[in-house]
Amino acid sequence: MTSIAPLSRRSFLKTTASGLATAGLSAAPFVTGAGRALATEPINFATWSAAVDTVKSHLAAFEAKTGIKVNYSNSPWAQYRETMITKFIGKAPVDTLWVSDSWLPEWADAGWILPVDQYKSLTDNSDVDQFCVDSMTYKGKQYGNTYYSDYMAFIYNADMLAKAGIKAPPESWAEVVDQSKIIKDKGLAQWPVLISMAQESWLIEFMTAMVFSNGGRFTDDKGNAVMQDPANGAAPALRWLVDAVQKHKILSPSCVETGELAVLKAFSSGEHAFGLIPKYRLRTLNDPAQSKLAGNAKIALMPKGDKGSHATVGWMRFYGMTPRAQADAQRAADSVKLMEWFGGKADGEYKFQKMLFKDVGSGFGVKSLFNDPEIRAAYAAYGDVDLIGKQQSLARKKDVVAPWFGEWNDVNGTAWQQAIMGKVTVEQALNSSAAKWTELKKQS
Repeated sequence: MTSIAPLSRRSFLKTTASGLATAGLSAAPFVTGAGRALATEPINFATWSAAVDTVKSHLAAFEAKTGIKVNYSNSPWAQYRETMITKFIGKAPVDTLWVSDSWLPEWADAGWILPVDQYKSLTDNSDVDQFCVDSMTYKGKQYGNTYYSDYMAFIYNADMLAKAGIKAPPESWAEVVDQSKIIKDKGLAQWPVLISMAQESWLIEFMTAMVFSNGGRFTDDKGNAVMQDPANGAAPALRWLVDAVQKHKILSPSCVETGELAVLKAFSSGEHAFGLIPKYRLRTLNDPAQSKLAGNAKIALMPKGDKGSHATVGWMRFYGMTPRAQADAQRAADSVKLMEWFGGKADGEYKFQKMLFKDVGSGFGVKSLFNDPEIRAAYAAYGDVDLIGKQQSLARKKDVVAPWFGEWNDVNGTAWQQAIMGKVTVEQALNSSAAKWTELKKQS
């Protein structure tokens, strides 16, 4: 999930800096060279409010093992980005923290987090999925180690396909249309396909999964807009959505108002055949206490377009380090140990990643965990672990992560929605989106 608020970085910094000035605080960067005296102070660790009890348990084990004290704080996900920016500008003590891949360019350019390439234990990526490494890398430098990762999955209703006489899930987007028509004609579902196109933080992941699987891109390797390219951009994906709503009528026009959670609830009803749904939701969909679809929600490889592949979009969150942490050698060393304990191995094994997976179903970016007996047993209760791992190996980072993403994202989302509703053509929508991207890129 990508979450950058509509508030632009420029306007946020302007208003926040003004407020801090009024309060007598400086918006200058962290003061460095604080000296060894800082080493006796606790490490300050900030996260959003997720798996709090699990984090506290793992922190207690870290403190007992190392003797290093940690001040732990958390704030709600919805307010986390702005909360942290306020702390950065106000020089609040933060040493290591959770960071979304979508914020990396913004926070790195501002100097709020620093590269960690000099700490070799944090940059041993031999057991890390490549899209995670790519997502932590900016301008050739790595900025942390993995917290968790996941990807957009294609999930189908096995029971409905069986009732329709369909023996295997679709391998292409064309087959999704064909199978949906069969299901619709048999009266099994009015709207066989569920895809959220609402203006919310998940939207770019839904779009990107379809763009990548159709062999397209939003931007090229230099960050220039190519979304408007008829063959290699986003046109095949958007045209499929337009046709699904307007021509084939297999996807409801209300998709532009249907958020990710609403799709999850609707798919759980068992009244739909196919859905683009975050992979971690598979456990909920197969839980009898939460879903009528339990036992029949199956994952398939992402359907591919005519010139595409089974690629999907992945996202990840990572542990970052601030200038404050790196300003003192002992504080830096302690912060590295904390980051290793959570994002790497603790006592020789990936304890925290396994705890998160077993407790809340969070995905992981560690390749070897797909062979872990406990992980395989847990996955087997609701999914095909080998297929899940195969799809993860085909996940790619978003190609629109940039300091201006938040401003562009609103324009892009509106353009796609207008095309889906038939108010503008696919070409007009993508030309508008590309023009906004180019404008913001020039201004940055």
